[in-house]
Amino acid sequence: QVQLVESGGGLVQAGGSLRLSCVASELTFDNYIMGWFRQAPGKEREFVASLGSRKSGGRAQYADSMKGRITISRDNAKKTVYLQMDNLKPEDTAVYYCAAQSYVRATVHTMRQSMWYAHWGQGTQVSVSS
Repeated sequence: QVQLVESGGGLVQAGGSLRLSCVASELTFDNYIMGWFRQAPGKEREFVASLGSRKSGGRAQYADSMKGRITISRDNAKKTVYLQMDNLKPEDTAVYYCAAQSYVRATVHTMRQSMWYAHWGQGTQVSVSS
């Protein structure tokens, strides 16, 4: 059974940085698109970033609201995807989720859609104080 385990969340002051990690197991990591989403209280889950697999070209996409402040990367040997977040703002406060989906039939559009991803982690809380 596929498992995704996030870590690295916490409480940080505005302007600070956090690096989230997500370790995957029971999947051929190289073949999977990896995504990060977030959900704030009372709001819908929203796209943060995605990173293609080697077979899909390895392209990264970012949400406009966080572009320039975040970087997604992956270490295929460690089956781990990272989300480096800098210059955090109070509005970035949310639970951040890692997601994975096979690269087959992946498109630039589907990689930004939460419903396209089959596998999810339990989430890690990020809180940014003003």
